[in-house]
Amino acid sequence: MKNENILIVGVGGQGVILASDTVAEIGMNNGYDVKKSDSIGMAQRGGSVVSHVRWGERVFSPIIKLGEVDYLVGFEKLEAARWSHYLKPEGTAIVANVEIPPASLLSANMSYPAHEELIGTITTRTENIHLVPATDICRKAGNPRALNMVMIGALSVFLDLEESIWSGDIRGRLRPDFVDSSLKAFSLGAENVRKNII
Repeated sequence: MKNENILIVGVGGQGVILASDTVAEIGMNNGYDVKKSDSIGMAQRGGSVVSHVRWGERVFSPIIKLGEVDYLVGFEKLEAARWSHYLKPEGTAIVANVEIPPASLLSANMSYPAHEELIGTITTRTENIHLVPATDICRKAGNPRALNMVMIGALSVFLDLEESIWSGDIRGRLRPDFVDSSLKAFSLGAENVRKNII
């Protein structure tokens, strides 16, 4: 049982905390020692939301050290680029192709960075980047609010757990009317990453 460090980042309203709670609980239910820490700041205003999830045989601290992230899961491109320096050189970045300009940019009359610039920033940290068309996948799943399910589906491809374990937790966590579309979003997110792994 190896230790793994997962950093999930996004902005308020994207479901980052629900996603990290799901990941943490699944780890605990499968016998891992799990530590978790959330930083929500001005999340209710669309600000940055960051969740550290660490699991393994024995974990002593909930905070991931700089340069020790195995999996960076970015629900938004700018946030993913902003936190990419936490990645290990061999780490993996799983990034939603989503742009949500922060209020600080808008108030300063600054433009959102170009796609190439953001991906270039992440590429300086790792070559293992998976760009996920999360908005399109949400649309296919019939649930525009299921971006977090798309992204943990994408993450699940890299973790040594059966998909049925994830779906069981998701069923118990969500309102019944959101379950089917959320599970579909999860499966489509996993499928998108899986087919692009060479």
